[in-house]
Amino acid sequence: MAKKMYHLAHCTTCQAIIKETGADKAGLEFQNIREEKITKKQLEEMRKLAGSYEALFSRRALKYKELGLKDKKLTEDDYKNYILEEDTFLKRPVTIFNNQIFVGNDKKTVEALKKALQ
Repeated sequence: MAKKMYHLAHCTTCQAIIKETGADKAGLEFQNIREEKITKKQLEEMRKLAGSYEALFSRRALKYKELGLKDKKLTEDDYKNYILEEDTFLKRPVTIFNNQIFVGNDKKTVEALKKALQ
């Protein structure tokens, strides 16, 4: 399984997490999801580790409100399709390391990633 981080290169939060966790020195492969879209296969690998597409889905995305998604009952297929269509719907960054997945930027996740990479 790949040691990889899916991120947005221009995102200051992603940049800060890369620096704080030492991800840039951990031998990870980086994929800027704006330039290199996530494939169905990559998303399925993430889902297997995360347990669901919903766990990978960002409700903070501006388009979430714009498209009125907060008022809809979304299915796992909906989450999957939205993430594949629009990189903004992936909770970032997503790091896969030693068969573990770290999704998003909350404090606990960043701390766990930092520990795993040391």
